[in-house]
Amino acid sequence: MVTSEVTVTLRRPHSEQRRFISSTAKRKVIRAGRRGGKTVGVAILAVQAFLDGRRVLYGAPTVEQLETFWREVKRALQPALDAQVYYKNETEHVIEVVGTENRLKAKTIFNADTARGDYADLLILDEWQLCDETAWTDVGAPMLIDNNGDAVFVYTPPSLRSSGMSRARDPLHAAKLYKQAEADTTGRWAVFHFTSHDNPHLVEAALGDMLLDMSAESYRREILAEDDDVSPNQLIYRAFDERTQVIPRFGIPGNWPRYVGHDFGGANPAALFFANDTATGYFYAYQEYFPGRGLSTYQHVQAFKEMTQGVTVLKRAGGSHQEDEIRQGYTAQGWPIQEPKIQNVNARIDRVRAMMEKNQVFVFSDLDRFLMEARTYLWRMDADGKITDEIHNKAAFHLMDAMAYILSDFTPERVESVKTKPVSYRGFAGRV
Repeated sequence: MVTSEVTVTLRRPHSEQRRFISSTAKRKVIRAGRRGGKTVGVAILAVQAFLDGRRVLYGAPTVEQLETFWREVKRALQPALDAQVYYKNETEHVIEVVGTENRLKAKTIFNADTARGDYADLLILDEWQLCDETAWTDVGAPMLIDNNGDAVFVYTPPSLRSSGMSRARDPLHAAKLYKQAEADTTGRWAVFHFTSHDNPHLVEAALGDMLLDMSAESYRREILAEDDDVSPNQLIYRAFDERTQVIPRFGIPGNWPRYVGHDFGGANPAALFFANDTATGYFYAYQEYFPGRGLSTYQHVQAFKEMTQGVTVLKRAGGSHQEDEIRQGYTAQGWPIQEPKIQNVNARIDRVRAMMEKNQVFVFSDLDRFLMEARTYLWRMDADGKITDEIHNKAAFHLMDAMAYILSDFTPERVESVKTKPVSYRGFAGRV
């Protein structure tokens, strides 16, 4: 008798996928951003379970999502399928070991009726936020009782973009399940949360293109996978109107003076560059600097000089009062940075917010890091759910600090209100 080996090749999971794949919890709830790799991750989990002899059932509310999962499992098992080690039915989306209970099946599931007629010892429910919750309570949970099976729930917090496709009775049922699982102390339940940015295989440029078409709310839910209800009053720069103040890049006239805000840090130094239209007083954020750790002060300064070659930088400001030694270090390298006039954090924010309310601050649409921070820059909530005057996770918002350091040195009232009128610079037409 001649035997041969067939190799099954699984994708190498990224760190966030590896966490839920390796978890031994019987019930897993995965909350992840769009294109964060959640479906690929559960496909790896499903193939591993199938190879271990288990009966796997994957369900998703849309054919498109089902096909994504099906392509992944077929890619991994293709050598074995080619060698006819397993039986495959493309119509039913089934791969199985003939004559056994060892099976992997994918089907559309969006309510109890569509979940009936199958059983498994590993049930995966993808895009769970769009499903009627009875798919689990009436059918999914009972099918796992006899064999003490496992269940995995995968979802992205719902937004207006997805509400029209939902079959859910309670639009927040997935979020409530996540919170219940998070509160579990028995080890039976486990929760996993990661964002679209956590997928190392996702090209940041492509993600940046996605952001241009998304509101702040959609970004927070669908990219950052946050499903807590945030009050509009919790957003620090809610006066920043993306519809009019985020604009396409245009060629900035060379005679416009430049201003730079700096935020210091050994791991994440940052800078934000503004051009000032002296005719209107408006400020245009046109370049962000966020190089990460590992560069010296000299290297930072060389980068700043290259960015501002041929233009006039009238002022650079940044850092707290206690960071004067850092400012002196930059000055010694030929890049003088001043201490901001206003040292109180909230007073700086108030000054910037006033400029935004007067429509004096504009941002180029390709400043992805800036937009990410502005959309998630929130006041912290206290234990009673009340908004405080402290910034939530303040240390993460380097460009927001850089902006406040430089723009707070300007008084919004110094510029008279200018009527909206069309202007153009090298083909750009917009509101200023």
